[in-house]
Amino acid sequence: MAPAIRTDPDGVDLAGRRLPLSRELIITAAVLFVDDNGLPALTMRGLGKELGVEAMSLYRYVNGREDLLEGIVESMVSELHLDPTTMEPLNGWQVYLQWLAHGVRRIAQEHPAVFPLIATRHPAAPWLRPPLRSLKVVEDFLSELISRGFTDESAIAAYRAFSSFLLGHLLLEAAARGAKTDVIADMPSPEDLSPANLESSIATFPHVSRLGARLSEDHSDSEFEAALENMLDRLDRTLAH
Repeated sequence: MAPAIRTDPDGVDLAGRRLPLSRELIITAAVLFVDDNGLPALTMRGLGKELGVEAMSLYRYVNGREDLLEGIVESMVSELHLDPTTMEPLNGWQVYLQWLAHGVRRIAQEHPAVFPLIATRHPAAPWLRPPLRSLKVVEDFLSELISRGFTDESAIAAYRAFSSFLLGHLLLEAAARGAKTDVIADMPSPEDLSPANLESSIATFPHVSRLGARLSEDHSDSEFEAALENMLDRLDRTLAH
């Protein structure tokens, strides 16, 4: 194994370039590692070897495998955040949902081995549903729909239906591309899910903060029945044509 890198300027080779070791580079390298080797193969030692450094060098930037997995999810899902400084205003909620759905599908297609992690990852709050595992993205979702005429309840219902639709379709698609969909991610520590930490996390997201209690309600039975009825209706219309 290569000697540990002592200082950032020493850097590592990634994709043919000499770059200083950093958290961002480590997470990028971890995504590439999982793409090539699968999620079960990802270890701090294995990733360090891939980068040509000792595993201990990585701990200066990530607090172990759990933090590394969290960083991978965050880096993937951050692509789905609406940034008003770089994006044109979206014309209508349908356009927004199309953009968001295609964005999540792009992640599943480009990183099928990573996607099951996003689909099963324990979130920062128990009511964040996969694969929209980001407070920023859920805030975007609620804000876009409520600003375009949805009530609180209809926006929450749309969030549940939309996330279920994405999860069902894209996990199957990722599995068809060879991904292992039985990933069980490491549990976050109890401190990470403490009420104090959760309250601090969501304080800057007004819609999420205001609707948190209703987002956490379990409507799985009614959602399953509604989805089943919708599918049967679509099949019936197909048969009629």
